Amino acid sequence: MQKQTPQAGFNIQNLCLNYQQAKQVVHALNDISLTIGIGECVAITGPSGCGKSSLLAILGGLQRASSGSVVFNGTPVSGVSDQALSDFRAHTVGFVFQQFCLLPHLNLLDNVLVGVDHLPRAQFEERARFLLNRVGLRNEMLRFPYEVSGGQAQRAAIARALLRQPQFILADEPTGALDDDNSTMIFDLLLELAAEGCGLIIVTHSELLAQRMPRRIRLSAGKILEDSQQLQTIAA
Repeated sequence: MQKQTPQAGFNIQNLCLNYQQAKQVVHALNDISLTIGIGECVAITGPSGCGKSSLLAILGGLQRASSGSVVFNGTPVSGVSDQALSDFRAHTVGFVFQQFCLLPHLNLLDNVLVGVDHLPRAQFEERARFLLNRVGLRNEMLRFPYEVSGGQAQRAAIARALLRQPQFILADEPTGALDDDNSTMIFDLLLELAAEGCGLIIVTHSELLAQRMPRRIRLSAGKILEDSQQLQTIAA
């Protein structure tokens, strides 16, 4: 495997996110600096309100930081135009959310294709069918979200996230709405897909699931409390 250059992946420097809540300023993220290399599998953990989802949203270009910088493969993600952010989201990252975010009036196949509805369908339909088969939904792809289980709906959402062959999957509490068996199954699937070459960043409350990830970053009050990569470096 070719060694990645130092700038490959996410480079986050002095990231801050502040917002007004009532008469107080909330420091959701406070001077976050870290790098996440291409192909890494990272769990971001911590208590509710510690900034996990905010960090993921900024990395994926869904939210703008108050200050600091996010660079991906040497190209700025922060401080760029809305169109540049849209292009980044379309071609670099795929999102998986806790509540699946499937459209109820579309079957699973059409839900996977919803992000490319302005492009020729034939260009992506073969891959959409391949991905639904890949995540175990070969016989369900023409069913509607209300006709399948929560685990099946989340698998369809993962297929949708992979449609444009992103370099990273960004998953925000992807097992939060599932029972234990389905949670394990979804986590297994994400790790299996990541092993095929797609980087994975997961926000999760589950320490048990997070322990299965090669790298774990724990946040507290908007700051990095612990990074297992740094601990391994110190131990070495």
